[in-house]
Amino acid sequence: MDFSLLWDYALLQDLWKGDSDMELVGVIVTGIGVVFLFLGNFGILRLPDVYNRIQAGTKCTTFGTFFTTIGIGIIQPEWFWKCLLIAMFVLVTNPISSHAIARASNKSGVSLCDRSVVDQTKEFEERKEA
Repeated sequence: MDFSLLWDYALLQDLWKGDSDMELVGVIVTGIGVVFLFLGNFGILRLPDVYNRIQAGTKCTTFGTFFTTIGIGIIQPEWFWKCLLIAMFVLVTNPISSHAIARASNKSGVSLCDRSVVDQTKEFEERKEA
């Protein structure tokens, strides 16, 4: 299988050259990313405790950054592969770092909100000790 076409920037530029449809798609994808980023910020302000805020921030900023970066790559075809690499990096590292922050908060004794219904960390710790 020949993968040389994937790295052919001239082919990508020919596909996108003067094509307002692809630019429109890029703007729409970037707009979706901006909406996710806005909702993530709103969730951080609105939710009651650290764990819920981390969850809202992680999901929304991961998707928001992913879509915004991919949208920029669609608008600027010469940046597409770099933007895709950055988006994949964010897609992998953002949830991992969020998990580390939530685990550190739990180990340092930050409690859940009164309205939180489920706390499975105690069950996990008990199974781990047994």
